[in-house]
Amino acid sequence: MDVPLEVLQHKARPAIETVTLIDEYCKLYQDLFPEVRSFEYFKYLHLGMISEIKRKTLPAIARAVGLEDAQGLHHFLWKSPWEVKNLKNRRLKILNKALNGASFLVCIDETGDKKKGTTTDYVDRQYIGNLGKIENGIVSVNAYGIIEGITFPLIFKVFKPKKRLKSEDKYKSKPQLAIEIIKELRELGFNFNLVLADSLYGESSEFIDTLHQYNINYIVAIRSNHSVLMASGWKVRYTRWKKFDRIFSNGKSEERFIREIVFGKRRAVRFWQITTDKITVPENTTWYIMTDLPGDIQLSVGNTYGFRTWIEYGFKQSKNELGWADYRVTDYQEIERWWEIIFSTYFMISLQSEPFKRLRHYQNDNTSHETDSVPDEITDKFCLHSWWHHETSWKSTLNNLRLIIQPKIFFCLISPWLEVFRIPDLVKGFLVLTRIMNEFKPYLPDG
Repeated sequence: MDVPLEVLQHKARPAIETVTLIDEYCKLYQDLFPEVRSFEYFKYLHLGMISEIKRKTLPAIARAVGLEDAQGLHHFLWKSPWEVKNLKNRRLKILNKALNGASFLVCIDETGDKKKGTTTDYVDRQYIGNLGKIENGIVSVNAYGIIEGITFPLIFKVFKPKKRLKSEDKYKSKPQLAIEIIKELRELGFNFNLVLADSLYGESSEFIDTLHQYNINYIVAIRSNHSVLMASGWKVRYTRWKKFDRIFSNGKSEERFIREIVFGKRRAVRFWQITTDKITVPENTTWYIMTDLPGDIQLSVGNTYGFRTWIEYGFKQSKNELGWADYRVTDYQEIERWWEIIFSTYFMISLQSEPFKRLRHYQNDNTSHETDSVPDEITDKFCLHSWWHHETSWKSTLNNLRLIIQPKIFFCLISPWLEVFRIPDLVKGFLVLTRIMNEFKPYLPDG
């Protein structure tokens, strides 16, 4: 039997549109999903993750984006034929293009989430940094970039406790996972000139040696009893305390004191003590750091290292805004997919921040681009919203993007009522408002 030509030439149907902000960004990944439906679920998750629903569970996201149930979203995380590695590589490639060779800071951090029982892969009793104590949970080592106070996600790797290893797993410590991340970022051509990390990594000679090998400067925390090899007759001495203003993310400042610890004689690697009270030197508010930054850094190193504390806190809070720990799956393959989509959503938001906009103008040499900023008259209208944030933080960018998708989300949430009580003018009004929101075009790097 002859097959009609139109059947042979059949092409997959276009993906259902959501909001231009989401659709245009997600198109950068469309070829990674062999099924149209999979690509649609990829978009739905981005839409749901930046929405204002408090718990980003699959049922809650399904309701917010207008799906009848969450089965399709779950299948997308479970069995849909796409590779998380390809998604990560594409995201990092787009990021590298957006940075256009700009230098940035890298912060290494681990994130832990409390989980009950042992059903979920790699859950065990271990130190959970978010809680500051040992609890049952899952931990990942994360790297994220910092440019002009804006964070953007780089790479995460799950920590696999020895007792929870699978047959195909090999145990790797957290510093070893961090080393893998540093090497991978360098091999991908990222231009970062400084690494910040806590004492878990500062006390790892293997981690520090890797930074030296790649000629990457660092500021890392160390323990108060950190030992340094000294020649016979050398002594430990302390310089005089100097006062400096510790500046926080909200612009406020507090008085701090800093002094250098010299083990015998000064070397390329130097040691500092920072405290809130130079008389009592309280244990809970005194820090010890190690750095190979050169020059007269006594009054700057404290605030530079301080980036790690408040940016790290902000990064965790931002991931929580997107639902990092809200998954209800137990297989790590699904968790990894969930986390990578969180990172993709996080990056989408970072791209719309002021620092990336400035990089865009530098990259394009002041030429226009079809996805460049919104026309002035549209921007002016958006800014008139009483909830619009004019600050330049990541959280403010998220707030404004949430306002852009709000009509779509609200319409999806009230649609079941409009099936019961038909109000054509209300439907028409929502559709008009959504079309206006679609005039907001996201920034996407060229190429």
